Amino acid sequence: MEEKTKVMDSKVQREVFKRLLTYTSPHKKSILIAFVLLIFTTVGEVVGPILVKIFIDDYLTPRTFPYEPIVLLAGAYISILVLKVIISYFQLLTFQKVALKIIQQLRIEVFSKVQGLGMRYFDKTPAGSIVSRVTNDTEAIKDMFVSVLVSFIQSGFLLIGIFIAMFSLNVKLALFCLFLLPIIFFIMKTYRKYSSVFYQDMRERLSQLNAKLSESIQGMSMIQALRQEKRLRQEFGDINEQHYQAGMKNIRLDGLLLRPAMDVIYIFSLVLVLNFFGITSFSNTVEIGVLYAFINYLDRFFEPINQLMMRLSMFQQAIVSASRVFKLLDDNEVTPHQQEQDDVSIHQGEIEFRNVSFSYDGQQDVLKNISFKAKPGETVALVGHTGSGKSSIINLMMRFYEFERGEILIDGRTIKAYKMDEIRDKLGLVLQDPFLFFGTIADNIRLHDKDIDDQAIVEAAEFVQAHSFIENLPGQYEHQVEERGSTFSSGERQLLAFARTMAAKPKILVLDEATANIDTETEEAIQAALEKMRRGRTTIAIAHRLSTIQDADQILVLHHGEIVERGTHQELLGQKGLYHKMYLLQNGLVNSMEDVVR
Repeated sequence: MEEKTKVMDSKVQREVFKRLLTYTSPHKKSILIAFVLLIFTTVGEVVGPILVKIFIDDYLTPRTFPYEPIVLLAGAYISILVLKVIISYFQLLTFQKVALKIIQQLRIEVFSKVQGLGMRYFDKTPAGSIVSRVTNDTEAIKDMFVSVLVSFIQSGFLLIGIFIAMFSLNVKLALFCLFLLPIIFFIMKTYRKYSSVFYQDMRERLSQLNAKLSESIQGMSMIQALRQEKRLRQEFGDINEQHYQAGMKNIRLDGLLLRPAMDVIYIFSLVLVLNFFGITSFSNTVEIGVLYAFINYLDRFFEPINQLMMRLSMFQQAIVSASRVFKLLDDNEVTPHQQEQDDVSIHQGEIEFRNVSFSYDGQQDVLKNISFKAKPGETVALVGHTGSGKSSIINLMMRFYEFERGEILIDGRTIKAYKMDEIRDKLGLVLQDPFLFFGTIADNIRLHDKDIDDQAIVEAAEFVQAHSFIENLPGQYEHQVEERGSTFSSGERQLLAFARTMAAKPKILVLDEATANIDTETEEAIQAALEKMRRGRTTIAIAHRLSTIQDADQILVLHHGEIVERGTHQELLGQKGLYHKMYLLQNGLVNSMEDVVR
């Protein structure tokens, strides 16, 4: 399903965390404001117990209650509480706003990266795995910025303030609390070491669940037709059980090393502090206010520690998720690189392949020394059995894959010299199974190109014989297209794909078995449209039914990645070769495909 991610050590986790922090750079001003507000809230947290200590030691213990000082003290205490609440609100709002903007930017980067990845990446990566990284993993990173990082910063400031107050009250006890930090850090390090393994496992299982779900939804008709529901439920259940087991391992770790471990250390510290003050009281006077303040600070010392430990779980999830997202962002399987030259455009549409060889895996060639030329306005048809290399030729010409051997020329220039936008504008592709987007029919023909107005949409539809069936739909060109155009017949989807292609007015027409899934009546209409579409355009057409390309200017017969025959329909029949056998097979004059490829 998906290659297992390597376990991250501490160094890798630090690198991932540092990279995440680079996303805060555009928000330095807002973060600075948030830090200033955080300092004020920390001061409020630290000063509160000191005011209570003053009241206990200076007024409550000696039982003297002068009106004005006590009112001022109470007023100061209440004012600090109110101001702390107000400042905390704006401080949290600022941090949260920055965090959400960072995740917004990261999601755009990930989605943009996916749009720019080469087809090789999608060949080897399940769609559900990609969806998981764009949605689930970025959501985990969002939780880190929104909850974890803010909590870590707040806790850090608060701990510094508490330590300052503790040292001002009792240096020995403050030093004792300082010695607790190595123990706490050891527990945190142990937790990070083991939880990262469990969280990686959980994320991979979640990715596999998404991949299995995506595959099942896309192939639901075949699953039900072939009665595969039980098998897929079992497979999904197995992956779900593995996800559950990985989650339970982490829950057990949480139950041991998070809050319970901190509670044990807290109780031990509290007993030690009380014993210290109790023993000290035998020889020296112990101020009740100091005891209250220190106990209060001790409690406040462990509260941010507990918050840190509880947030550590989310932090680990975020680090693991971030490593998966960064792996996608760093993937070098990008779309083929263009060596763009200025003012280079496609005018004539002449295509030439010169000794092009190509391999998908870098080991076995699927194309071997392919050479041919399609002159402007000519139609070149590619025929051959499955796996002969027909679609690979189109994939290279559309720049879906990079080739290293040979050269592809358009109008005498290497295809790599053109901007990708120019190639996409001037090469019109129609696939065997056309893809329709959710939206209206007009949107699917226009594809949000503002240069294509409503009149041009109607003209394109009329040109390919699609206008009549569109006119009979509710809303006509504003009729809503469901996902992938599932409510249309295969012929209607193909007609809309033709209209979409013609609306863009390409110079080169690329047809990948465009009439394979169309009924005879619709095919006759499309053949008439194709004849008009090819006029003045260079056309490269893949065909299985030889009857559809008999008028082609040149027919290339491919076998095992090589061009074994070339010529017109009549010339190839006269050669009595592979094309002749294919023709006999399709006309029922031979018995099997073995006779064709023998």
